[in-house]
Amino acid sequence: MQISLDGWDIQSADAADWVPWGTTGDAKAKILGSADGYVVAYVQADPGYSGDPHDHAHPEFFYLIDGTVRNQGRPMAAGDGYAAAMGSTHADFATDTGATYIIIFRL
Repeated sequence: MQISLDGWDIQSADAADWVPWGTTGDAKAKILGSADGYVVAYVQADPGYSGDPHDHAHPEFFYLIDGTVRNQGRPMAAGDGYAAAMGSTHADFATDTGATYIIIFRL
């Protein structure tokens, strides 16, 4: 099989620009790729960051690289992850320590 990059979006984290993440100004993200409406984002959230409540119109996937977060009332540490189903409500997401994570979602 011949290698092809058709349909691929491969980004270098070093070359990707930081963009604001959330509405409070205390997190930033690098978009590492997108395909078929899904986005892979590398996020750095400062201590005290809290995500905005929202409903998931599509599944969302998360992997915590560093730090700790509280998600839906449950503590999470580095190495933990979650999958949120389409139609679920995200009412609680915050970090007291700061956190670095990968999140995959569809716009």
